Amino acid sequence: MASFLRECEIERQLSPHTIANYRRQLTLIVSMLKQAGKWKGWQAITIDDCKTVLQLGNKRGLSARSINLQLTVLRSFCEHLLKIGEITHNPAKSVHGVKENKPLPKQLNVDEMGALLDFEGDDFFATRDKAMFELLYGCGIRLSELTSLNMLDVSEINALRDNPALASRQFMLKVMGKGSKQRMLPIGRKAVEAIAKYLPRREAHLNMNSGDQASAQNADVQQALFLSKQRRRLGNRQVANRLDHWAKKQTLYQQISPHTLRHSFATHVLESSNDLRGVQELLGHANLSTTQVYTHLNFQHLSEVYDKAHPRAKKK
Repeated sequence: MASFLRECEIERQLSPHTIANYRRQLTLIVSMLKQAGKWKGWQAITIDDCKTVLQLGNKRGLSARSINLQLTVLRSFCEHLLKIGEITHNPAKSVHGVKENKPLPKQLNVDEMGALLDFEGDDFFATRDKAMFELLYGCGIRLSELTSLNMLDVSEINALRDNPALASRQFMLKVMGKGSKQRMLPIGRKAVEAIAKYLPRREAHLNMNSGDQASAQNADVQQALFLSKQRRRLGNRQVANRLDHWAKKQTLYQQISPHTLRHSFATHVLESSNDLRGVQELLGHANLSTTQVYTHLNFQHLSEVYDKAHPRAKKK
């Protein structure tokens, strides 16, 4: 298992979170097969063993998504064993996963999004949160992509910091996505204005209590675009908590996650442009099939427009 996890880290450049999940799933698979009395080692794994994993997962009440994740990890691991000569064929390759009923992603409409982002403030926290949310919605980036942003990932950020009037110009955002794939995204005017307002507060916050050398000397903190109260790089959970705070404060009585802003971005761009390939590039999806879920949302929007506008759309 160790060589497989090293391959995931070094060659495939998967995130530490994904690698830890792979290790957890493989350990669970071994435990399940042992309990079923079918464990004879990875070199002896069979198609029946792979099917047993699915059946046991179903008996334990796991969701279709969790069961399919186990099968995906098992296939990938067996492919690695095949490559290094530990087995002669991949038994998991011919096993079909469980059918999933994929729920459509939740999104806010344009008015709801406007209400969420309609807050102002001159302190560090309000300006930081405004800049974060404007980037999440304005660029459609993932939460992990947001929290990993560095100062220099915003084009000409030093010029913008020194002269906020430059916010009317076009700025670009360099994003490191899944699999360490880099993409460049245009930053909308509202997001640039929010960043320009946040930058001087960030600098003042970073230099506050200059006697504390621990944070000042930390290179990662110096580079990080978004900082926490403790002057560290902001974490995913903290962003989600701040978004929940503002959703309640703006009286949006629904569950809103950072991913909701990404879904809203994709839906609104697709509704306006009908350019699925363009949305795929902006979101950083490797496969168009991942992006196609938004065509269902777009169809829902068109259906609503039709129902409201066409005289023969609904029975009286």
